[in-house]
Amino acid sequence: MGEKGSDFLKGLLIGGLAGIILGILYAPKKGAETREELARKAEELLLRAKEDYEKAIEKSKKTYEAALKKLAELEAKAKEKVEKIEEEVAEIADRSKDVLEESKGRLKKAIEAGVEAFKEEKNI
Repeated sequence: MGEKGSDFLKGLLIGGLAGIILGILYAPKKGAETREELARKAEELLLRAKEDYEKAIEKSKKTYEAALKKLAELEAKAKEKVEKIEEEVAEIADRSKDVLEESKGRLKKAIEAGVEAFKEEKNI
């Protein structure tokens, strides 16, 4: 924007502010009435801001509580799954132990049979 446009905006802003000030000063109301109205409007704005703040706090609390509830549910599900997996691992370990013992016994018998066969072959 050129300097002319910038000057125009400055003039518009200054003129607007001057108009507002003159409007307040030359309003048909007395100064005390104007101050009371401004104070009342400020009080209304403050009250509205407090209400909005309280609503936001309440909404935040509800969201926080819902998040905590969801986290507790997820934690419980995770614990259940961990317990189930632990049980399955223990079961697999027990079965593996049994299979290992059985295989160990068969291997021992096979080795003994092989040694016996070797001894018999050697004695012949």
